[in-house]
Amino acid sequence: MNVLIIGLGYAGQRFRQAFEHVTNRAGVSTSIAYVGRRQKATPLRYFACIDSALQHFTPDIVVVSANDISHADVLRQLAGYQGFVVCEKPLATPTDALNGVQDALSGVGGFALNLIERYSQATQILREWVARHGWELARASFYWGKDRINDYRPTCGVTSEAIHALDLLRWVCPTAGPLRLDGVLGIRSDFSVSGLAVLDTVQLTAVLGSAPVTGYSSFVNVVRQRTVDFSFIDREDQLIHARLTFDTPRWDHDHLRIWMRDIDGTELVLHELRLSPSQSGLETLHKLSEFCQQVLDWVVRRQPPPLPFASLDDAVELQELLNQLEHRALTPAAARYNRGAQRALLVEGSDLEALG
Repeated sequence: MNVLIIGLGYAGQRFRQAFEHVTNRAGVSTSIAYVGRRQKATPLRYFACIDSALQHFTPDIVVVSANDISHADVLRQLAGYQGFVVCEKPLATPTDALNGVQDALSGVGGFALNLIERYSQATQILREWVARHGWELARASFYWGKDRINDYRPTCGVTSEAIHALDLLRWVCPTAGPLRLDGVLGIRSDFSVSGLAVLDTVQLTAVLGSAPVTGYSSFVNVVRQRTVDFSFIDREDQLIHARLTFDTPRWDHDHLRIWMRDIDGTELVLHELRLSPSQSGLETLHKLSEFCQQVLDWVVRRQPPPLPFASLDDAVELQELLNQLEHRALTPAAARYNRGAQRALLVEGSDLEALG
């Protein structure tokens, strides 16, 4: 099996490690090549352009892990490709035309957007509980941020981060109804090498079906913080709360807590799960490896995933929400982080926790 990685930076290296792990474990002979602006110090086969790689390497899987500002251009260059496409989130940027991307991918044999928190056992269990007990969403909120100040990687901004929480709301509550934005406040700044006024933070109100939603997402959060809170009404009209916490204190260390209160205010914990995976060689890669395993199972054995991949239609629908965030955000004057003559950037070799 051949896997082509387009963009062997931080995200691309993670995909390389994950696919090497799952193919070795499955005993599937695999060759990995990459496309990049320059050749790197790696034994992997290198191609300078996508057309040449598609023609001469004939990949079964193409991984699009270039910087988010390049996704749309890369995806359009895959026109005519008939294998499986894995795309790092988001699908595109708020300034990209989506119809060209959809047309280019019309002939692919499969597509999956990498919405990694779907592959947390904590998320999957909450989704199962909601479906099994017939809970109706009453209210939801999220706080989702990390520090990408002076990251070396170009970015379209916080829409690339907010996508996780927006997807989780809909994925945990798939029957709640459509997610519609109401109001958006934001901050722009020079946090990124991509410009002097890139949207780095949003605070929003929305409605998921009939349930109000509030949310905050930021690329300039000084610590990583990823939580999503839900309040449900059960079949007996009782109030049930749930909190999902991700990547705390380390990557892939997730926590689910489901509880209610007795009439005297006492908390009754219905379910609690703490995940602290520690398999050697998979540091920061446990959820990604599960995603790649499901892609491998489909491509090699035509084994459907336990739950559907985030399809191209899903990716487009989410991108349309992200576009609204960008275009509707009311923002004051841009903040300035860099006031000296030279910007000090995190480098490509920074530790995984810092870059994540």
